[in-house]
Amino acid sequence: MFKRVLLPTDGSDLSNEAAKKAIEIAKALGASLTALHVIGQYHPPLLKGGYKMPEIPVMLKRRFEEENAERASQILGEVKKIAAAYGVKCSTVVANDDSPYEAIIKQAKKSKCDLIMMASHGRRGLQAILLGSETTKVLTHSKIPVLVVR
Repeated sequence: MFKRVLLPTDGSDLSNEAAKKAIEIAKALGASLTALHVIGQYHPPLLKGGYKMPEIPVMLKRRFEEENAERASQILGEVKKIAAAYGVKCSTVVANDDSPYEAIIKQAKKSKCDLIMMASHGRRGLQAILLGSETTKVLTHSKIPVLVVR
């Protein structure tokens, strides 16, 4: 049935629960897993009036990249460790994109995944209307089946 599962994760508690379920499902199906963490692009701070600061952004960008790379490594490393304990083949990918849902769909295609399994962060009410949800966007735009964990 499903042979390659994409697991987008942000390291939140709900995302970690989805990761455990994805690993269990991959194990039951004999599928491999690709764990994905999406990091937003660095945007330099602006001074009043919209002017960019001259040299400081280089240092800030480096720090932003280092901290995000370390966080991604921790998040994905944990998924890989649990997958290994279950005997599930797991690869990891870090994507830099300001549009997480597009990065998720792009990676699913690139990795030839036939299932995307992800958490729903369950925004409700006005927050859901104003902010939307990456999960909802993936559901709306993906041609690959999506399994949502709540």
